[in-house]
Amino acid sequence: MRFIYKIGIRLYFLLIILVAPFNIKARRWLKGRQGIWRKIRLNIKPGDSVVWIHCASLGEFEQGRPIIEEIRKTMPEKKILLTFFSPSGYELRKNYEGAHCVTYMPLDTRFNAWLFMNLVKPEMAFFIKYDYWYYFLRTLKKKKIPTYLVSAKFRRDQVFFKWYGMWYRSVLKFFTVLYVQNEESRRLLNVIGIKNVEVTGDTRFDRVFAISKRSVEYPWLEPFALGKKVIVAGSTWEKDEQLLIDYINQSGPEVRFILAPHEISEKKLIRIIELIEHTSVRFTDNDKSSYLNAKVLIVDTIGHLSSLYRYGRIAYIGGGFGKGIHNILEAATYGLPVVFGPKYKKFMEAVEMVERKSAFSINNYEELKSTFDLLTYDEDLLVKCSQSAKSYIETNLGATRTILDRAMA
Repeated sequence: MRFIYKIGIRLYFLLIILVAPFNIKARRWLKGRQGIWRKIRLNIKPGDSVVWIHCASLGEFEQGRPIIEEIRKTMPEKKILLTFFSPSGYELRKNYEGAHCVTYMPLDTRFNAWLFMNLVKPEMAFFIKYDYWYYFLRTLKKKKIPTYLVSAKFRRDQVFFKWYGMWYRSVLKFFTVLYVQNEESRRLLNVIGIKNVEVTGDTRFDRVFAISKRSVEYPWLEPFALGKKVIVAGSTWEKDEQLLIDYINQSGPEVRFILAPHEISEKKLIRIIELIEHTSVRFTDNDKSSYLNAKVLIVDTIGHLSSLYRYGRIAYIGGGFGKGIHNILEAATYGLPVVFGPKYKKFMEAVEMVERKSAFSINNYEELKSTFDLLTYDEDLLVKCSQSAKSYIETNLGATRTILDRAMA
């Protein structure tokens, strides 16, 4: 299996080279890795006390960010090396000031792993959620560098638990400790002989809670939301938008909407505005007085959604009619009941919130309408669901501090 893995890594690299002329992500992947060693030498010096944080992409970075910030706060003498595998993570966070060096992770070969460890000499390493790179993890193990998997979640259908998964299971044994989100993950790992497992929860709860405490206020939005029942729809895709626009068009004057599409191309935004039969206004419009009479606020820029949830009473989170829902915790931390499409079962927080009746899954327009109407016009139910959502967040805080306390012990 190791030979097959080695060949697979090289074939993957060759494929990236072949598609790079036609694919911008592949080009960025290649170009970014050309300067890895120089960047590390410039920012990491011999004798530095280095903590290595590795994230596959942007979502994993958000889970790892509380770890980084807590290390910076409590151990300022440490240098943080942050690596990404995916261009979508690196390109958006390459200037992140919380790390002393941000770079791509080198291709997982035996030589690259050896060179990386000898240049960086990390005191410890944190892999966020997943990204099981054999040679890097094996080298960390050989050099006796404490290595932790953070906020991991395992499912029965993963390769580790298949009859042919022995080699993949061996990779998990390279970790010093696997910090997992739930008891089910620990049970599955114990069954295959992985005993160095601790249930510490999910650092995303700490992250979204911290974001909510530092959220931006938009005073010009107060008149838009004042006295209205505001539904905030975040990270929506086309199927979500079809249902939402139908509801917007038939809703009463007491309901207003903040709509933040996942894709914000001009073509997409114009299409949404044309389909909405009521007055809509863009977030970037200079005439803020126009917000007062608008029914729909279209968020046509990125980076504001997490703060905009504070102006809502109910949230709709997109993606549930596609590959899976987006982040529901950002809305729940403000005490918003959450509504989403049917594809949510792989997201533990969604399953648990549905069980607590602070989140609701819908399959079609009729279900969306009845759920929105119920939450909008039954004030007692709304308060109950809101309290449940907020309580869920607060109950799950503390994973970051627990992980670091145990890792540093």
